[in-house]
Amino acid sequence: MEKTNPYDKFYPVSWDQLQRDCRALSWRLMERGPWKGIYAITRGGLVPAAIIARELDIRLIDTICITSYDWQSKGQTSTIKRPEGDGAGWLIVDDLVDTGSTARLVREMFPAAHFATVYAKPEGRPLVDTFVTEVSQDTWILFPWDSTPQFVPPIAKTRD
Repeated sequence: MEKTNPYDKFYPVSWDQLQRDCRALSWRLMERGPWKGIYAITRGGLVPAAIIARELDIRLIDTICITSYDWQSKGQTSTIKRPEGDGAGWLIVDDLVDTGSTARLVREMFPAAHFATVYAKPEGRPLVDTFVTEVSQDTWILFPWDSTPQFVPPIAKTRD
């Protein structure tokens, strides 16, 4: 039987945890700066970029607008908007590197930039320079902007 959903596990991230993880990422990035500014990858990188910009006292933020996938399907990546240049001195921020399709495209556009994500999965991890937490490839991260609090059965009960 073919598996239709590649995600066996869910990793819910609260607003508090995201704040702590972005602060931890900021500590790691502090020694690598100073930065000209941040390129936030929309949409997932917007909130982490705002937190990191605050922590590193960066006022210049621009966006890289790319479509790649949503919670139902992974598709072709396409660029909607991109800043000029090769990224020298810039920090690229995204919430997650998953399979690496978005990261590959961004790396091609900005080879001189420093690429940081809050979370990383094994397939995409080699494409980022700095991250905080690694999760398995078969885990779907539930970001606070994509979810709502609700009852979750104990793990042992979900294996039946």
